[in-house]
Amino acid sequence: MADPKKLFIKTYGCQMNVYDSERMAEAMGADGYVTTETADDADMVLLNTCHIREKAGEKLYSDLGRLRELKRDKPNLKIGVAGCVAQAEGAEIMRRMPIVDLVVGPQSYHNLPAMARGDAPNIDTEFPLEDKFDLLPERKATRGPTAFLTVQEGCDKFCAFCVVPYTRGSEVSRAASRILAEARGLVEKGVRDITLLGQNVNAYHGSSEAGDFTLSRLIRELARIDGLQRIRYTTSHPNDMEDDLIAAHGDEPKLMPYLHLPVQSGSDRVLKAMNRKHTAEQYLRLIERIRAARPDILLSSDFIVGFPGETDADFAATLDLIRAVGYGQAYSFKYSARPGTPAAEKPELPADVVDARLQTLQALLTEQQRAVQQSMVGRELGVLYEKPGRQAGQMIGKSDHLHAVYVNDPAGKVGELVRVRILASSTNSLAGERISE
Repeated sequence: MADPKKLFIKTYGCQMNVYDSERMAEAMGADGYVTTETADDADMVLLNTCHIREKAGEKLYSDLGRLRELKRDKPNLKIGVAGCVAQAEGAEIMRRMPIVDLVVGPQSYHNLPAMARGDAPNIDTEFPLEDKFDLLPERKATRGPTAFLTVQEGCDKFCAFCVVPYTRGSEVSRAASRILAEARGLVEKGVRDITLLGQNVNAYHGSSEAGDFTLSRLIRELARIDGLQRIRYTTSHPNDMEDDLIAAHGDEPKLMPYLHLPVQSGSDRVLKAMNRKHTAEQYLRLIERIRAARPDILLSSDFIVGFPGETDADFAATLDLIRAVGYGQAYSFKYSARPGTPAAEKPELPADVVDARLQTLQALLTEQQRAVQQSMVGRELGVLYEKPGRQAGQMIGKSDHLHAVYVNDPAGKVGELVRVRILASSTNSLAGERISE
């Protein structure tokens, strides 16, 4: 029997891409490939790109430049580009980099095996009518007790800075029965913690024989699966935080006390220019309602600094909003234009101004994160062990609030959900001791 072909996948960017890479690996696995950890011994290299972050295309072409020499030594090596940059640039990638053998968009990666065999066109950036999830093989065993599960794709919000509606398409929700079946299969394989994914996940409205499902109804149905201990979801839009979803945070024990709810700016003028369709005050009132339902919830957000036209007063309003909310975690970025988006036509702010604002904003967010983590010291938290630590007898897991927690527990096992008393906080993690039952 011939040795199986080896596949190396490099994943850029978001959690959705992590999930997509897993599914592409499973699709190629059904066609005789096994994954490998390095490009050097691969028969096929797949770069799964993201267009959200700055200079995404430059990073892709830089990696392809490094792969050029590898392909010179291994002329039979196949190189593919997938994901959002593939969707946005299509044939231009192959024109600029002839070493690339195939380009596939995020809605067409179920066709990847046929493309790799040469049984399908080598460029596929269509938005097919068929559901790609119906055409993918069954999920394999995951590498640990946590897993991502895509429930929704695409976005209809058309924020002025965002390329997602153009690269991922309009909002589409998977059928509830398909999601529940996939979740049950994951739990049977040892998964205990599932994060539901979508570009705008709280806009989920899936069909079923039992009627339409909102995200909150889906969460409550997932919570009935024996063996599933934790449920999370990301990423959400403030305008889709409906009453039933807020209520679920208060009365569904398996829904973890963590919510990533991007606001982007605290200035109403900038929010309007971004086409966010909410005000800072509406966002703050929403946070009040969420905290009323779940007082211990940890809040996370996204911020864009230096959006075209942002003034000192606009930036000060963002800092005021951050102080009013108090975030346990956040992601912040300098604005960078995405070709084809409305904001890309506007003049950008001076780089030194944007750099200074980002440093100020990140210092405030870091201060808040440290305060939230320090408040965990002395508390008892649930921790799901995900892997052994580097030190002998150490286990690493995630708390209910998604903090990484290091525990000295020689008897600990991957997949255990244990009670831990938090003893110390460091830069991005906590340390604790297991509480004997």
